[in-house]
Amino acid sequence: MKNNIRNEIGRLVSSIVIVLLVGLLGSLVTTPELTTWYVALAKPAWTPPNSWFGPIWTILYILMGIALYLIWREGLSRKDVKLAILVFTVQLVLNFLWSAVFFSLHSLMGGLILIIALWISILTNIIVFYRISRSAGLILIPYLVWVSIASYLNYSVYLLNP
Repeated sequence: MKNNIRNEIGRLVSSIVIVLLVGLLGSLVTTPELTTWYVALAKPAWTPPNSWFGPIWTILYILMGIALYLIWREGLSRKDVKLAILVFTVQLVLNFLWSAVFFSLHSLMGGLILIIALWISILTNIIVFYRISRSAGLILIPYLVWVSIASYLNYSVYLLNP
């Protein structure tokens, strides 16, 4: 019993840490550009303050880690769990790539293409997670909402900075 609890806690912590590490990598390519390149871009009046992004993304990454844990605990021997984790991995990679392309490469169009792919992959992720664990799917809805806002912001910045 004690071993099982330790294993579950280890999986939960590992799931959250993995996602937070990807978030950290994204912030490493994003943060230097916030006060230089990004600040100089024309942005819509409704753009959230830069100070919101760190806390919101941290909460979303923790929720993503919890969702991953809820799927992982169902067992890696199941094909649907393996597929769900693959879909999760794809969206996590796209999440990082968006930061790298938009901020490091200063590519508004590349960022727009990637964030649309990210949005589709998050929706797919929600569906495959929900089929295994309702909670895991529902936990990802705030992530989809935030990326919807970020997608419209990316699109707006693209239009304002030809």
